[in-house]
Amino acid sequence: MNDQHTSAIEPNTLLITGASRGIGAATALAAARQGRDIVLNYVRDEPAVRAVAQSVQALGRQTTIIQADIGEEADIRRMFDEIETRIGPLLGLINNAGITGPIGPFVNTTHATLEHVFRINVLGAMQCAREALANFKRHETKGVIVNVSSSAARLGSANEFVHYAASKAAIETFTIGLAKEVAAEGIRVCGLAPGSTLTDIHAMAGEPGRPARVAPLIPMKRLAEPAEIAEAIVWLASPAASYVTGTTLLCAGGL
Repeated sequence: MNDQHTSAIEPNTLLITGASRGIGAATALAAARQGRDIVLNYVRDEPAVRAVAQSVQALGRQTTIIQADIGEEADIRRMFDEIETRIGPLLGLINNAGITGPIGPFVNTTHATLEHVFRINVLGAMQCAREALANFKRHETKGVIVNVSSSAARLGSANEFVHYAASKAAIETFTIGLAKEVAAEGIRVCGLAPGSTLTDIHAMAGEPGRPARVAPLIPMKRLAEPAEIAEAIVWLASPAASYVTGTTLLCAGGL
């Protein structure tokens, strides 16, 4: 894989999971503008993640690309082993990778969908957080983890994504508990809950026209741009949020 990273004395690298598109890709660019180097994780779309890497590099920052399926524990361990070998200390983890599964009433949701959504959104995110903490402790880094949740965790997403909403609610509870566990070590754990955002997640769920349908229900009468969500994520990961931990910021246009 492409690797243009050189280690620094002070950690300056953020790992972003699911960084080939949407909010993850936008977060990579926003973090690069703040002067961060980026590890770009992706699962299958190599051309897309390489395009993100080129955009980050054009901003003068360094990138490392690592393929790994966040739904597979062995892939997660391999990814962090590779990070240790190629980079060493991380400054932070943006737990962004996630899926919704098909849209529709919960009664139609299959066991396979439930298992897949929770394996990536909950187990995968938790395992990434565990490995990031091990990296922080090994290098004595006061790192930060930002878990990307969803406004669905509060709204429930009835008739659409009840299972997805439940997975994100689990992540918000995990954020609270883990933050309290590691706060005394100077490690912060925050969450960011976007509202509906203009990404391909709607088409992947089976309803590409969903943005037009839900926009009137949002007080701001529009969906978020990925860059708007990214700015909130990188703020939580920055020194500007140094006294913020154990909470999830809602970024949802008033919902």
